[in-house]
Parts: sequence; structure tokens; C-alpha cells
Amino acid sequence: MPHIDYYFATISPYTYLAGGGLEEIAAKHGATITYKPVDIMGLFARSGGTSPKDRHPNRQRYRAQDLVRSAKKLGVDFNLKPAHWPTNMAPSSYAIIAAQSSGGGDLAALVQGVLRACWVEEKDIAQDDVIKDCLTAAGFDPGLADSGLLMGAETYARNLDEAIDAGAFGAPFYVVDGKEGFWGRDRLEDLDLHLAGKI
Repeated sequence: MPHIDYYFATISPYTYLAGGGLEEIAAKHGATITYKPVDIMGLFARSGGTSPKDRHPNRQRYRAQDLVRSAKKLGVDFNLKPAHWPTNMAPSSYAIIAAQSSGGGDLAALVQGVLRACWVEEKDIAQDDVIKDCLTAAGFDPGLADSGLLMGAETYARNLDEAIDAGAFGAPFYVVDGKEGFWGRDRLEDLDLHLAGKI
């Protein structure tokens, strides 16, 4: 059974636009998923990347155009300049880590709920009440937002180290069986073909 380590950031627009594509592909091929939220700014810094605000204006302009076009192509709501971006990714990441450990809810729905809160609903995903609402909506105990802080912090830091070791440099980033990496929403088709043994 193949396994996918899913490195993502809760403030990443491309992670939001990826939607449930990973879960659909995993279900199709009987693959398991470990969700590994990472500090995307730390990942950029350690892998030679640059945060969006520090990129050349040409790159910033293209990114803005590409995000809007992608959202339209996918038929999803999207706010290019949400009110609370960037924000502290750690609290929402800790909650996702705690939810994955505890079980009992829909982890994919939680991840998408957090991303939607940021990119569509104009909510600050660093705020406790927003995180608890996302946990509740996905079938988890909202108390996980408070109880999983220490484990969340340790795992969050370890996820960044593991992302670097796995070859990740952006989000979303998918690694199959610790070897084959796929970067970006637009590589989900390649991930599907790889799991089918075609590439």
C-alpha cells in the first residue's frame, strides 16, 4: 500500500486551490496519507526560496494572475488579498496535528476548512475561536485547539526538518513512500499517474 507524506501550509493559496484532489487520488489507489503542516516561510528560508513579499515584482504579478486564473478554472471562491494574510500559521497547524493524533473526525475537511477560512471567509486562522469552529465543523473536539500545544509545537518543528530531508521546497508538496516528490497543485495528475504505475 503506497503512503503519501503531505507537506502543506495553512496559509498557502496553492494548498487551498488543491482542494480535495489528494484525497481523491489516494482513495483511488488505496494510499494512506500523513498530513504534515509546515512553516512555509521556514521552508523557503532553508531551501533557497523567497517569501512572496520579497520576490521580484514580475514574479509577484505573475503569481497574482496565476492564482486568480486557477481559481476561475477550478470554479472555486478565492480572495487574492484576504484580510488576515499572512498570519501566524502555528496555532492552526498545531490543531491539525492534534486532530490527526486524536482521530474521530474528517482531517481533510479540517485542513480545507482552515484554508477556506483564510482564503474565502476573511477569518484570521491564528485566532482560537476560528480554529475551534473549524475543528467542530470537521467533527473534532474543539478542545484540541488548547490541549495539543506542546505536541503540536514539537511535531510542527519536526515536520519542517522532515520536509527538508524529503526534498520539499514549497507547498503543497507530496512525497510517495519517502522517495518520489511532486510539487504543487498542478502536479496532482502526475501523482495519480505515478501511483498507477504509468510514470
